Amino acid sequence: MTYELELPLMPFMVGQKFPQAQVNAVMPDGSINESFDITEYGNGSHTVVFFYPLDFTFVCPTEIVTFDRLMPEFEARNTKVVSVSVDSHFCHAAWRRTTLNDGGIGEVNFPMVSDLQRDLSDELGILNDAGVTYRASYLLDKDGIVRHMVINDLPLGRNVEEMLRMVDALQFTEQHGEVCPANWKQGETGMKPTRESTGEYLSKAS
Repeated sequence: MTYELELPLMPFMVGQKFPQAQVNAVMPDGSINESFDITEYGNGSHTVVFFYPLDFTFVCPTEIVTFDRLMPEFEARNTKVVSVSVDSHFCHAAWRRTTLNDGGIGEVNFPMVSDLQRDLSDELGILNDAGVTYRASYLLDKDGIVRHMVINDLPLGRNVEEMLRMVDALQFTEQHGEVCPANWKQGETGMKPTRESTGEYLSKAS
């Protein structure tokens, strides 16, 4: 089965406001929120939104469980996490009730959004021909603006620790007004956005 979806006029890019939509979501306590809005949920915090293809599959649970295990790290950075797929909220709830040994994910500590109508995925331009999303990840600032995004094809599991590094980098540049060089990690020095600062950094790194 293929889905004929209207392509966005322009590709969604970094610097744009993340789309607003009221959708069904399974909350961390297992309750159902029928008017969940990702941008409202993340208002005032940094937010990581990650899309995955389908519940009860293979690579997806490894990503979801890894995000869940690193939730204390995201929380320490005042960063919220939201997952999204095209499954129904009923399917999400059933997957949360299934143990890891039986192919489930357990009671993960972040909202699981149902994009069953594919409105969000379509607006973002991340649907494949079969109507499921690629592994798309978005880092939003406190105003809901996308500051980092990466999209993987279906077989390629994402690096959750890299998203943590990007959260650190965004918060560093917001706090200090400096930029982060290649492979920058929390605790390292940044650079001023000048040619002199770049030259000084490279001379010390060589």
